[in-house]
Amino acid sequence: MRLHPGEPAFGPWQPMSVTEAVDKAIRAWPANRLATLAVDGGSSSGKTTLGERIVAAIAGAVVVHTDDVAWWQSVFDWVDLLVEGILEPALRGEAVTYRPPAWDRRQRAGAISVPAGARLLIVEGVGAGRRELARYLDGVIWVQTELDLKLARDEARIAAGEVTREAYDSWMAEERPFQADQATWGRANLVVSGSGQSGGRDDRVLGFVPAR
Repeated sequence: MRLHPGEPAFGPWQPMSVTEAVDKAIRAWPANRLATLAVDGGSSSGKTTLGERIVAAIAGAVVVHTDDVAWWQSVFDWVDLLVEGILEPALRGEAVTYRPPAWDRRQRAGAISVPAGARLLIVEGVGAGRRELARYLDGVIWVQTELDLKLARDEARIAAGEVTREAYDSWMAEERPFQADQATWGRANLVVSGSGQSGGRDDRVLGFVPAR
């Protein structure tokens, strides 16, 4: 099983429902405020799919994608935008309608929104569980997927025209050392398999709870 350099192979995997997985990742739900959960992993590991499944399973859950925060900003220099524009006001109980600076510069429509009264905010993307965000997060999920499978998924995205080869190579040149430095898997409360094996049921995942 090939993984990112330094990433350990987790397991044995245990089948669990999506809601059970979230409860294992957030071991102490806050009583009087929004709960926050990072879903982190490598490119094409299955993070976005898992985030969508959590939103579908938990009433009041909403997802924010780091790719939207980082759009035309920087691959990984977006912590202040996420914290000041989204996390801090959301944790104060405020409704969030945020447009990162690049959205205005490049006239992107819409906004990143978190409604007041949301129960769970999922921050999804490469770097969502980075150490700089630790004090804002109630839980971290690491999505582990074999490197060969991720590379195959990336190649399919390139072939489909979702991203150019040049942009992909540039992204990976930053992602690989970033992940090796962050080692977010070591801070995860739950590791979920991103290989598409869920016991044949859409409401289940394969997870592993690291010893603490």
